[in-house]
Amino acid sequence: MAQQANIGDLLSMLDSPVLSVRDDVTAVFKENLTSDRGPVLVNTLVDYYLETSSQPVLHILTTLQEPHDKHLLDKMNEYVGKAASRLSTLSLLGHVIRLQPSWKHKLSQAPLLPSLLKCLKTDTDVLVLTTGVLVLITMLPMIPQSGKQHLHDFFDIFGRLSSWCLKKPGHVTEVYLVHLHASVYALFHRLYGMYPCNFVSFLRSHYSMKENLETFEEVVKPMMEHVRIHPELVTGSKDHELDPRRWRRLETHDVVIECAKISLDPTEASYEDGYSVSHQISARFPHRSADVTASPHVDTQNSYGSATSTPHSISRLTLSNTPGQLPQTLSSPPTRLLTEPPQVWCQIVCLLSSLLAGDADHLGQI
Repeated sequence: MAQQANIGDLLSMLDSPVLSVRDDVTAVFKENLTSDRGPVLVNTLVDYYLETSSQPVLHILTTLQEPHDKHLLDKMNEYVGKAASRLSTLSLLGHVIRLQPSWKHKLSQAPLLPSLLKCLKTDTDVLVLTTGVLVLITMLPMIPQSGKQHLHDFFDIFGRLSSWCLKKPGHVTEVYLVHLHASVYALFHRLYGMYPCNFVSFLRSHYSMKENLETFEEVVKPMMEHVRIHPELVTGSKDHELDPRRWRRLETHDVVIECAKISLDPTEASYEDGYSVSHQISARFPHRSADVTASPHVDTQNSYGSATSTPHSISRLTLSNTPGQLPQTLSSPPTRLLTEPPQVWCQIVCLLSSLLAGDADHLGQI
């Protein structure tokens, strides 16, 4: 395997229909990755995956250990800079970070993070934007200290994509805008949950401008109706929530739970310490609650089942058996999405989470 000519043969054998062959070849690759600390093999694996979407190669890439984490991040950063490979690379990044690798803390210092933020601030491909936002939402609880350096970028991205939800660019189909809108809603929850003082300050400043007022009324204000007053707005400060010492005592799941506690969405809000409000939402929207409960596609008891919460989200939606079709709950995008109750949002976000966690490469085929 040391010879480059043999790597191609082994790569093709990774997709062998014979399980024992795949296992043996995978073991060979992992053994070589342990002994060879250079970037060549990782680069070859990334190239092959982006060309073929090979699941055995994806398994190898998502289980890489140091020092190959740097090689992987550098190679993905290279491909994010190319429009043709951007979507597939962001999907790969989503697969990697969903498993919370041991080196996840390095994401905040990797060149890939600024590249991701630049993409979200400038790209015009709605599929890239939706996938990128979901990746960012998943990544933020792993690197909460990055807010000190990139907070204004996070807010600029939210402001930009919120306006997209209102302007509805003519070249973007309605169903893709539904996906993007749900992703922006999830980003709102994440930023408000992690950086409430700074985020509210941004909202006050950004949406006090006349040109942004309509976006606030139509897009952002309805999102605010589904969160409680954050305790940090009373006891915290803009400086405190960016202090690295605030985050040292919190693991990724702790950050996720803290975000969930301030949500009023029944599948997002924490069911601990009296924070559950599902019965309140059910009372407010009885007809919608009945519909959701009766649906075979949704598990309303999944406390942290949306992309707005945990990086390990697992969708309870069943995708259509017909390729290219949406599940039943999204087959007809609502005309008044902004006023739909939280259950509808949760269904959409769960679908997006499913696509990112399990098959994000197929988002463009919906």
